[in-house]
Amino acid sequence: MVSEIQEEILEAVWTAGEKKKYSIEDVKRQCVVDFTDNDLEELEQQGLLVMNADRVLFSNTGKQLAETIMRRHRLAEVLVTSILRLKKSEMEEVACKVEHCLQPEVEESICTLLGHPEICPDGKPIPRGKCCNTGQKVVSNIVVSLNDLHPGERGKITYIKPGSHSNLHRLISFGLNPGVVVTVHRISPAFCIKFENTELALDSEIVENIFVWRCNGHDES
Repeated sequence: MVSEIQEEILEAVWTAGEKKKYSIEDVKRQCVVDFTDNDLEELEQQGLLVMNADRVLFSNTGKQLAETIMRRHRLAEVLVTSILRLKKSEMEEVACKVEHCLQPEVEESICTLLGHPEICPDGKPIPRGKCCNTGQKVVSNIVVSLNDLHPGERGKITYIKPGSHSNLHRLISFGLNPGVVVTVHRISPAFCIKFENTELALDSEIVENIFVWRCNGHDES
C-alpha cells in the first residue's frame, strides 16, 4: 500500500515522463505536493522507483501501479467536468480528492458510464482498463441489498432503511452500523451473517433493508 503523498509522487513521475523529462526537479515541478529525497528513497526501497544519478525512473511494478493511479485520476477529471460539470479551475482539486477514493469496481463503473474515454479534458491519454478491453457497456450495481449476496460473499454496510424504528435500533444495538463488513454465512433455512466474531440470524424484511457495498473476495472460514 502507498500513501496519498506517494501516489502524487508517482503521478508526477508519470506526467514528467510523458514530457520526456526525468530529473528530480522535473518531477517536483509536476507534483502537487512537496516531497523530499527521502520520499523518493522510500519508494525506491519499495521497488517502485529506480534512481539513476539525477534520473527518476519506474520499475516494472512501479509503472503498473502508476498507470492505475493515472487512470483513476484522469477518469475522475472526465467525471467532474462532464457529469458534475465543474469548471476547469475546480477540476484538478476535486479530481485529486476523488481519485484516492476510487475502488476498482467503482473505477470500472465510472469508465463504463463515461463510454470508456480515451483522453482526459486536457487531451492526455487515459490508460485503458479491463472494462475497456472487454467493451463493457452495462454499469453493474456496486451498492446492493444484503439479500443479493450469496453465502461466502462480503459487503460493507452503507446504509440501512429504517423499516421500523424498533428494527433499526435493534440492529444498531447488535453493532450493525454503516462501515461494518458482514459476510453472508447462509441463506437457508434462515439468513445468517457473520461480523466481528458475531453470527446473527435476520428476518427477510430486515435483510432487504440493509444495503451494502459489495466487497471483493469470499469468506475463507
